[in-house]
Formats: sequence, structure tokens, C-alpha cells
Amino acid sequence: MVADLKSKSDISFAGTFASSAFAACVAEICTIPLDTAKVRLQLQKKAAGDGLPLPKYKGMLGTVGTIAREEGLSALWKGIIPGLHRQCIYGGLRIGLYEPVKSFYVGSDFVGDVPLSKKILAALTTGALAIAVANPTDLVKVRLQAEGKLPAGAPRRYSGALNAYATIFRQEGLGALWTGIGPNIARNAIINAAELASYDQIKQTILKVPGFSDNVVTHLLAGLGAGFFAVCIGSPVDVVKSRMMGDSTYKSTLDCFIRTLKNDVRSFPYFIFLLYMCIFGFLGFSVCALDAE
Repeated sequence: MVADLKSKSDISFAGTFASSAFAACVAEICTIPLDTAKVRLQLQKKAAGDGLPLPKYKGMLGTVGTIAREEGLSALWKGIIPGLHRQCIYGGLRIGLYEPVKSFYVGSDFVGDVPLSKKILAALTTGALAIAVANPTDLVKVRLQAEGKLPAGAPRRYSGALNAYATIFRQEGLGALWTGIGPNIARNAIINAAELASYDQIKQTILKVPGFSDNVVTHLLAGLGAGFFAVCIGSPVDVVKSRMMGDSTYKSTLDCFIRTLKNDVRSFPYFIFLLYMCIFGFLGFSVCALDAE
């Protein structure tokens, strides 16, 4: 991603979309065990009084170990198929549209460094648009990840991703595929703004430091910085989004946020930081390859 509109890549939208989607899918495959553990922790509620069982999952490594021990190692990759569906749509659109939308906001005659406010506005726009399209994939991913070990003989809610899409549509209606769209748009618009705008700004700043050039190291540093800002800003809304999609007991987004903040503040797990650092490490390589073409 470039800071000066006069130095834009000649890569087409289709090329940027495909490369971004591919990079996001690679990151999804590598990080989904952490994401599955994150969802389990987010959906878990703490014990409210004496006689109630203690929380099943404790911490990142404890949750990963519990899932692998009780359900098998492959259970850590639950939701990988809708996860890849999501990244192909969301990952491709939010990054593929970023430069065109940013150019639209500053105007075709703009020369110089794009203001940070315009970068944030462009990233908010593309994040919201992309997840509005991809929300059904996110819903199915969360529901598959949320299903833990079942009692002997109990059937699974969904046999797979395609079955989940069809079952939700048949039993709950078409609109149900957009369950949680409000917090999901808020979450992804905010995180996308934190990621892409900070990535763009950090990269622009690094390139002004003597000795740095537009290479893999610069992109990785910018990506790691973007991951840090994303988790600091986006973790609370990420928890609310997962709970809205995986638990039907909440009346509204606000109700979910208040009840979670009041009863389960530790559900905002710190290790989402690691997840986004990993994701943006991969995306840094991808964008570096794009800019080098």
C-alpha cells in the first residue's frame, strides 16, 4: 500500500483482490487453532456462584490443549472451510478496495502523502462493505468453532460448512445468515481501520528513516505494528461479535456488551494480539510482493 498516489501500483483490482485473498487464506490456515481457542474463551461464561462448575477453558495454551485432548488435534481447525470462504471474500474486498476508495476520498488530482484521517475513513468503509457481504461465512465459522465435545450418541448440530449454510437458511430464514451483522460491521470496520491505516502510516514513516527501503523487512515491521493497534482497539467488539453469533440469549448488541463487561471481563483475551500479529506477518509478505511487481 502506498502513501503517495502518484506511486500507485499498476496492478489491477482483480490482481490485488486475488493476492490479498490468497495471503489471508494462508494466514487463516496457520492461525485458526488460535482463533478456535479464542472463540471458545469468548463464548465461555464464568461461574456465577457456589456449586457451579469452574470455567472449562483457561488461557490460550490451556484451551488449545483441552480441545486437542478431548476432541482430537483436528478439532483445532474447526471452521476452516467457512474461514477460507470468509477470507476469500472479506480479505480480498477490504484490501482490494482500499486504494480505490482512498483515492476517491482524496480526489484524483491529489499529490503528496495522504492524510491519516483519509486512510482511516477508507479503511472503515472497505471493512464495513466487505464484512456486510461476508457475514454468513463468519456466522458459520463461529458456530462450527463453538461446538465442543458432545455426549456419546449426541448428533452434531451441523455436519459441515455447506450443511450449516443450508440448515441455517432452512430453519432460521435467509436473514439469520446475517445474525450479528451490527457488531460484526463495527468490529471489522474498526479493526480494518486500525490495521490498514496504521499499516499504511507506519510504512510511510519507516520509509522516511535513512537505511530503510520498500522491502520485506519494512512490510513486516508495518504489519506487526498494525497487528498491535488492531488488537488494542478491536478486542472488545470481537468478543461481542462472537457471542452474538454463538449465543442467542442476548437481546441486542448493547445487552451483550454490558453483560460481558459486567460478568466476564476476562473474556477479552490478550492472545488475540498474537493472532493478528501472525496474520499481518503473512499479509506483509503478500503486499511486499504486490508492490514489487
